[in-house]
Amino acid sequence: MMGMFGENVNESRMKKGNAMNNNNNNLCEDEEIEVGIGKMEMDDNREPLLVKRVNTTSQIAIVGSNTCPIESLDYEILENELFKQDWRSRKKVQIFQYVVLKWAFALLIGLGTGVVGFFSNIAVENIAGYKLLLTTYLLNKDRYYLAFAAYLGFNLTLATAAGSLCAFIAPAAAGSGIPEVKAYLNGIDAHSILAPSTLFVKIFGSVLGVSAGFVVGKEGPMVHTGACIASLLGQGGSRKYRLTCKWLRFFKNDRDRRDLITCGAAAGVAAAFRAPVGGVLFALEEAASWWRSALLWRTFFTTAIVAMVLRASIVFCSSGRCGLFGQGGLIMYDVSSAKVTYSGADVLAVILLGIIGGIFGSLYNYLIDKVLRTYSIINEKGAGFKVLLVAVIAVLTSLCAYGLPWSAKCIPCPTDISVACPSTEESGNFKSFQCPSGHYNDLASLFLNTNDDAIRNLLSTSTENEFKISSLLTFFVAVFFLGVITYGIAIPSGLFIPVILAGACYGRLVGKLFKSISKLDTGLFALLGAASFLGGTMRMTVSLCIILLELTNDLLLLPLVMLVLLISKTVADNFNKGVYDQIVELKGLPYMEAHAEPYMRNLVVGDVVPGPLVTYFGVEKVGNIVHALTTTGHNGFPVIDEPPFSEAPELCGLVLRSHLLVLLKGKVFSKERVRAGEEILRRFAAFDFAKAGSGKGIKIEDLDFSEEEMEMFVDLHPITNTSPYTVVETMSLAKAAILFRQLGLRHMCVVPKSQERPPIVGILTRHDFMPEHILGLYPHIKPHK
Repeated sequence: MMGMFGENVNESRMKKGNAMNNNNNNLCEDEEIEVGIGKMEMDDNREPLLVKRVNTTSQIAIVGSNTCPIESLDYEILENELFKQDWRSRKKVQIFQYVVLKWAFALLIGLGTGVVGFFSNIAVENIAGYKLLLTTYLLNKDRYYLAFAAYLGFNLTLATAAGSLCAFIAPAAAGSGIPEVKAYLNGIDAHSILAPSTLFVKIFGSVLGVSAGFVVGKEGPMVHTGACIASLLGQGGSRKYRLTCKWLRFFKNDRDRRDLITCGAAAGVAAAFRAPVGGVLFALEEAASWWRSALLWRTFFTTAIVAMVLRASIVFCSSGRCGLFGQGGLIMYDVSSAKVTYSGADVLAVILLGIIGGIFGSLYNYLIDKVLRTYSIINEKGAGFKVLLVAVIAVLTSLCAYGLPWSAKCIPCPTDISVACPSTEESGNFKSFQCPSGHYNDLASLFLNTNDDAIRNLLSTSTENEFKISSLLTFFVAVFFLGVITYGIAIPSGLFIPVILAGACYGRLVGKLFKSISKLDTGLFALLGAASFLGGTMRMTVSLCIILLELTNDLLLLPLVMLVLLISKTVADNFNKGVYDQIVELKGLPYMEAHAEPYMRNLVVGDVVPGPLVTYFGVEKVGNIVHALTTTGHNGFPVIDEPPFSEAPELCGLVLRSHLLVLLKGKVFSKERVRAGEEILRRFAAFDFAKAGSGKGIKIEDLDFSEEEMEMFVDLHPITNTSPYTVVETMSLAKAAILFRQLGLRHMCVVPKSQERPPIVGILTRHDFMPEHILGLYPHIKPHK
């Protein structure tokens, strides 16, 4: 039978609220639900009485038109009898095999991500390079309208292809992907974010989008790509395609899969920026919510493999067989040739850059927030509207890139340079555009280049007079607003490159203003400006600092980069959250912060325990289990033992819905209410209850039982986690929230303070710690106190 005490409906029923999806990909439409939330009172016979309140702040996440709840990942090891039997039976050779496989998977993740990074660079360089060569050729022939038609036609075709891939095949691939990976590593299993189709679209959609001239980068999507590769390797095989191996069973759990995906995220940064140490620090500072020393070694090993793959690919392409990829080396934007000496005036300029970066970064995040909310309305109308929006932004971007250089005046070529002026190839600092021989158009040198080449131009040293102030202002305004309106359309799009471009522009402007009193090169000012804008937008410090130093190969700038990042982050934090935190919130993902909100200290866990609670006896009737699984969406059920199985009612543990379904499918039933654990241990192995991969798991609708079977009993003890984490109902809610996050829990059992009451009060999941839920229950609470 089942008891009604007060339970958590949140893992399957969550509210509307802030659920907004910038690309309508893996998030949910809004739906309002009333959920009964109760506290326990007891009558004279010690029977539970439910006192109901109405909670209108639960959240539910829906993909497209189908209800698809966002569930939590369970990083806790479920210590049931099957697990203990499996652990005891493992031999030393199997433990050694498990360790070796972990390192082998880290190696494969590094190799796979490195190869994808190499492919993306080659593809973008050659596709965009051919487009720019054709445009330049037609411009040199004074066929300006035909040049624009060719440029626009290329961009529109590439953009439409990228948008169609995202809209029709894998909507979850749109956007950066970093917020989704960050949410996954926090314990949120959002729909399709790491699916094979998402990986496919992420790679090819990113290549097409960047080649189409959008103000986006392929660097952010590389993090998502690395995580998808790691997820595929960490699935533990596939039952659907019969690719299961006995030795892969070790990885069919959330904890090992999380570790591999952390390695994949670090590998993605290493492949994108060719910054292996920066990748490790990015995973530690921004992506992962849980960390340990063993994971540090594996991520470092993975990023080292990525660096080796990229170095080998650069050597392979050094003869020019791969487009322009081989010319950049492992360091993308080398500024080490500039002399780094600075004085008090330079420090003042750096402080000014930090303040400007903080203000612009917070404004950038504010505008992106508004744009994403607007795009969510458009994207809800269907895939066709998504592609149409992509095409509109592609046309607008092409008009800016081709039209704005006409407003710039031609500049005579400098005489003290070793490169061709004007540039004759698809990239270069000196684009002739419409200028006569011996002159160049500085604005065309920024717009009619790939984003990487534009950054190289802005960060180039010993080029104080290469760009006019008016051109830098024009490019900054264009890139700033194009970056804002481009993020959120249905293409894979990274935020790093637009931010670096805009930051380098105003950094170079500040360098020009301080030219009379500064000793720093304007190229170094551009780098510091990029750092300030990154700090103001991303709100990262350590990882960004190392990434920028690995990008530019200039360790002497370390003190100034550290200073500008600290100032920009501090200034921006006074206005709003970091851009990735904002996007996570917009997507309605129940993200657990590392700190508890101040008002949580005024509440105890008993104040937010929801209900009704569905419990099972240790030996339960099949019909009762089927009824509960059919009528509720709960994913965890407390198991209670009563006489004759125990001297008094006691909490035996917690059983998962997925484990119950496997047990019911095996139909190890008995006509009498007796323990049959030994038979279950013989019939099942721990691998049978392992977490399913990206394929479909068992559903209650797939099972069929006769009337006789519904009256039989099943022993739940072998699959019950006998050591769930429990807290007393009088514990501070703030303390429980920190404990929940640090342990990576999915369910937290709440037990009564008095022993005379039932052995469990309720279950808490991450939803119960969400501000929207708590403030909905207690609207009189002030959020900041």
